[in-house]
Amino acid sequence: MRQILCLLPVLLVAIVAVRHRSVLVEGFGQLRTAEWPWLLAAGGATCLTWVAASFSRQGAVIQPLPRWRLLATQFAAGSANHLLPTGLGAGAVNLRFMSVCGVPLARSSAALALYLLAESVGRVGLLAALLLAFPDALRLGTLLPDADVGPVLSAGGAVLAAAVAALALVRRLRTPVLRFLRTALGEARSVHTRPARALALWGGSFAFPALQAAGLVAVGRALGLPVPPAHMALAYLAATVAVALVPTPGGIGSVEAALIVALVAAGGPVAVATAVVLAYRIITVWVPLVPGALTLGALVRLKVI
Repeated sequence: MRQILCLLPVLLVAIVAVRHRSVLVEGFGQLRTAEWPWLLAAGGATCLTWVAASFSRQGAVIQPLPRWRLLATQFAAGSANHLLPTGLGAGAVNLRFMSVCGVPLARSSAALALYLLAESVGRVGLLAALLLAFPDALRLGTLLPDADVGPVLSAGGAVLAAAVAALALVRRLRTPVLRFLRTALGEARSVHTRPARALALWGGSFAFPALQAAGLVAVGRALGLPVPPAHMALAYLAATVAVALVPTPGGIGSVEAALIVALVAAGGPVAVATAVVLAYRIITVWVPLVPGALTLGALVRLKVI
């Protein structure tokens, strides 16, 4: 069974690559015309995202984790994240890693929730800061008609109300949720009593989306996208926040569409924006996918996860 699990990530990568072969061919074609120094900068920013994720993961749990194994796990988790919907892959890999390191399931689950919360706050916080600094960067008027805002907000409110009602009325659901929340709050308090852990958690959580946005900016410069760097970063953050709830593996498909729309809203030509997004996704998703899957298989074989 362990040998089968070692080969499973590579098989899934092959299936995903075959399904998206047209995107891969076009994306690699765009890379041939790009300025390579900027592409190397984008690759460097992508590598640093795994370091930032390692800091955040360590900051979310009191128990010290093996540094190099933690870094390798984040690289492998990135690959798993592109094979399963809505971050389930990365979450499962990190839960298993913390379990092997001796962290109880309740505390590791609380640490995972704290990490997700901090990363969301960092992403939304950076987006809010850029929107305040550049309020006219995205021209969303023609892309998001006012008539569409009401239904979206209504749907979100209905989902929130249904969740609250379920917690209030269903005791079997309310009891474990409240128990988990108490554990999570206790873990969060413990983490924030240690300045080093809190700094790692929040520093990594803000650095992670900032480095992702910097990668898009570098690819945009490589392909000559006529959009200011700050506006490109704003477009990236807006697009990723918008697709955060779309249940597709690694956001494949939804992220590309949202990024193209956001870059066009920032003033980029459609053709160049499409080329930038395809090249960016090649660098950040498809190039690390196979080595990440191999690393994941190796970590399973070595019983690190």
